[in-house]
Amino acid sequence: MKHAQATGAETFAPFQQALTQGWEKALESFQSLGAQGTASAGAPWGQMPKLSFSGEKLRQLQEQYVSEASALWQNGFAAQAGADKRFAGAAWGGNPVSSFSAAIYLLNARTLMGMADAVEADAKTRSRLRFAVEQWMAASAPSNYLAFNAEAQKKALETQGESIAKGIQNLLHDLQQGHVSMTDESAFEVGRNVGTTEGAVVFENELFQLLEYKPLTAKVYERPLLLVPPCINKFYILDLQPENSLIRYAVEQGHRVFVVSWRNPDASMAHYTWDQYIEDAAIKAIHVTQEITGQDKAGGKIDTLGFCVGGTILSTALAVLAARGEQPAASVTLLTTLLNFTDTGVLDIFIDENFVKFREMQMGQGGLLQGGELASTFSFLRPNDLVWNYVVGNYLKGETPPPFDLLYWNSDATNLPGPMYCWYLRNTYHENKLAVPGALTVAGEQVDLGAIEAPVYIYGSREDHIVPIGGAYASTQVLKGKKRFVMGASGHIAGVINPPAKKKRSHWIRADGKLPATQAEWLAGATEHPGSWWTDWSDWLKTHAGKQIAAPKAYGKGSAYKASEPAPGRYVKAKA
Repeated sequence: MKHAQATGAETFAPFQQALTQGWEKALESFQSLGAQGTASAGAPWGQMPKLSFSGEKLRQLQEQYVSEASALWQNGFAAQAGADKRFAGAAWGGNPVSSFSAAIYLLNARTLMGMADAVEADAKTRSRLRFAVEQWMAASAPSNYLAFNAEAQKKALETQGESIAKGIQNLLHDLQQGHVSMTDESAFEVGRNVGTTEGAVVFENELFQLLEYKPLTAKVYERPLLLVPPCINKFYILDLQPENSLIRYAVEQGHRVFVVSWRNPDASMAHYTWDQYIEDAAIKAIHVTQEITGQDKAGGKIDTLGFCVGGTILSTALAVLAARGEQPAASVTLLTTLLNFTDTGVLDIFIDENFVKFREMQMGQGGLLQGGELASTFSFLRPNDLVWNYVVGNYLKGETPPPFDLLYWNSDATNLPGPMYCWYLRNTYHENKLAVPGALTVAGEQVDLGAIEAPVYIYGSREDHIVPIGGAYASTQVLKGKKRFVMGASGHIAGVINPPAKKKRSHWIRADGKLPATQAEWLAGATEHPGSWWTDWSDWLKTHAGKQIAAPKAYGKGSAYKASEPAPGRYVKAKA
């Protein structure tokens, strides 16, 4: 027995030695991992600083690694990958080689993330390093490779190789279209089964079309509702299917609804600026809506709503008008919007002076930021959910992703004019000047968001990775009008597009209406309510919409603003 034990120890000794050597090599290569990872993200951040580690954290991490690796080695091919959904299928558990590779991978992933946490550096460097490690680990998962993916191997055997052939077809198709398919895009067409709420184009210029929607009630509120969606996406996220359309919901509630449909920029728009987006688009849309609805007279008002970047654009436009002595808004609704860019979440790791200067040199005087680049960046913020799971499904398993309207919209990219994008990048994300009264001049006016007198409804999503909940809440400390803040469950899109009929998710409200300095303080006094926040917003909006009047029988107004084509219009159908 003693001889057997000795033999076992001798056998295991080289493995222990290899672990020690591997650990030393890991420390040596960690520097280059960070640099390579950040470079692959497309951000010219320059050379990563020399990294130093907390000795105590590193010692604990090494001990833990050696212990867990030893246990895996001793268990051999009986090792299990645990609860990670990438390796949770029965095929993984029934394939010892695949299961063992997954278990080793997860150990390495935990260790590398632990090393990132052990780095002694400033917060931004640590965040960048974590991001680089996350990207590298997501890409190197054994589930991404046919040689290790037990489920893909099983399907290949069951289909006699048809799944592999289909996977190759899917790969060639996606290479041709320029992006990974997240859904069956052939199942959707804008204007046919998404973006279908009945309406018409009543105005257009080179930047946008203004859509007016047909009333669905005999009477409408006298103050119209103008929606400004993000220009980095298409407006029909607010009008997917009839049952989850915020636009249709607002029309059903008795509002006369107008929506900005941004033009998808091409080379002819490569020199457009932020000022033009404010003056010639947002402000123009406000004034045209006023004229069509008769709210251009003294005392006339309209209700307004901005979503994401659209909220930033709308707020800037209203501040410019305030500087000119105009207060056209009876109310402002901001959905997942940043005005104070102190808390920008994971996007902060991309943006510093080097990155901004690079973009300014690249396209600050003209050019286009391609929509595919933006879409790819946002997808890689959640690589396992929005990239690699589709790579595995489409190419390794030969599956066609099911039809999903939200993911179709997500793949329908839009470009941005370079000068407009660079201004936005520097003055908001990088220097955070928009929230500082008088720090910026836009369209010839000094911007002070505090000069907007309208009451404001501010919504933020609890799990939003694009506009973190703290960033959304920060608007309560910038705007001076009477404010109401509501937090919804889920993320940037699913939190917003949450129709009441589905009775899904929750939202949080403070009954006392207090807005302390931070979102955490606000939440401590908030109460959770089941279901959608839409009903709360609708009740609030009605108090600012004025009296009810007979619904108009025609779109637009006279010859100046007559219907030129049916909604959703041709601008939204243009592809990047």
